Amino acid sequence: MLKINPNKEKALYLAKREVSVLVYDAVNLEGINYTIPEIQTILDGVTVGGHKISDQQVVTNQNNAWQELFTLVKNNEFNLSKEIACKIHNLAGHNDALKWGIFRDGDAGTSYNPPSANNLDSLFNNMLDECSKIKDIYNQATYVFLNMARNQYFYDINKRTGRFMMNGILLNAGYPVINVKAKDKLQFNTLMLEFYESGNMESMHKFLINSIDANAVNFMNQDIKVHKL
Repeated sequence: MLKINPNKEKALYLAKREVSVLVYDAVNLEGINYTIPEIQTILDGVTVGGHKISDQQVVTNQNNAWQELFTLVKNNEFNLSKEIACKIHNLAGHNDALKWGIFRDGDAGTSYNPPSANNLDSLFNNMLDECSKIKDIYNQATYVFLNMARNQYFYDINKRTGRFMMNGILLNAGYPVINVKAKDKLQFNTLMLEFYESGNMESMHKFLINSIDANAVNFMNQDIKVHKL
């Protein structure tokens, strides 16, 4: 188990400082090849040539969802709920998903066959109940991501939304985020496919815990005061 001194201001500071990297890794995991300087340019409001408009939309969506998450956490308004998940998906999936900001009302249309749309509300409530029984914050957060990814509550952008909810749980409790690096894309995709088939979270949980930045852990455990952001 990781030993981390929780501090919401410090955790938010780290995530905000690294937002261009967080966006870079997320979009590259989706097969959208941007460099970090290109991401930073887009986040500054400048269009980057040589890329599809739809790809730039994904970058913008990721940034908007992170900014909303930061605001929710800062204002003590984040909670694990359908309302917050839909609010995040509304930004992360804007003009990208088939429908955004609402649970799917039909089949997902993917090779993996997730639960029926009729069962999504009860499955989400079950997830909330199970989550409340998990004491370790990182176990709780990774459980939420994996549950949301496998049950596919939305038509698309489920893994991205699940990671936002996972990191909202962590930031809200004062812990640094989990960021899956683009360089680990093959391992991530391989383990996720195995997880979809088996439902066994163990391998993915270990992978996610190993993705925690050691430098972030060291920073959290130093006696450094950060002003409220």
